[in-house]
Amino acid sequence: MLGKIGNVVRLAVCGAALAVVAACHGLPEKTDETAAWNNNKLYTEAQDALSGGDWGKCAKYFEALQGRDPFGHFAQQAQINVAYCNWKDNENDAADQAINRFIQLHPDHPDIAYAYYLKGMIHFNDDLGLFGRFSGQDMSERDPKSLRESYDAFKMVVDKYPQSKYAPDAAQRMRYIVNALASHEVHAADYYYRRGAYVAAINRAQLAIQDYKSAPAIEDALHIMILSYQKLDQPQLAEDTRRVLAGTFPDSPYITGHARPGKEDKSWWQIW
Repeated sequence: MLGKIGNVVRLAVCGAALAVVAACHGLPEKTDETAAWNNNKLYTEAQDALSGGDWGKCAKYFEALQGRDPFGHFAQQAQINVAYCNWKDNENDAADQAINRFIQLHPDHPDIAYAYYLKGMIHFNDDLGLFGRFSGQDMSERDPKSLRESYDAFKMVVDKYPQSKYAPDAAQRMRYIVNALASHEVHAADYYYRRGAYVAAINRAQLAIQDYKSAPAIEDALHIMILSYQKLDQPQLAEDTRRVLAGTFPDSPYITGHARPGKEDKSWWQIW
């Protein structure tokens, strides 16, 4: 009796599964609305999506155009626009892949300066948010690789295409990045100092001074070194470092004991 019931249950399950499969086959398939469009219409629709800020559709349409006619009239512009739209859509990995592909395939393109600038922006914006989340966290465990890539891309614009309209802004962002990278090391030095690892704090502060000599964050690096030497009972080294701080940053609040007026009101590009 139980065997018969089991067979009935199995038959019922199989029948339900077949019904589901049949129902699925009966569903209308999702169609590609671009299939019937010629390249001109596809390009126009992609441009409209770009102008309207529909970044997902913009990237999709330009990718379709690029795949349909990779050596055609619209292909090179489509490659740049795919990168731009993916970047605006916060798809930074896809954006970086697209712009790297463009740079490799078209090193002499008239818009190559913009391509490097866009690569810099992709990584720059990524790490602006990343550094903003570092407050109160262990900076010594973070590797700002993306920000370094941003610096290298902006440097390419400034060094190889100084007459391009992107060069002035790229130079300003490079200045920000230098201080951000120096601040990364200083935060790590401060992390070690607050935990009593004074030798490690000195080493990280010295690394910041060595690699980013003119960055404003060096002021804090020198101060951490002074405090660390004092904790290690090295008064002569602390005094030597204090003299370097006074000579390099004579208005430093660490020397004068007074806050520097207007420091908090600067924009990101005024950090110097």
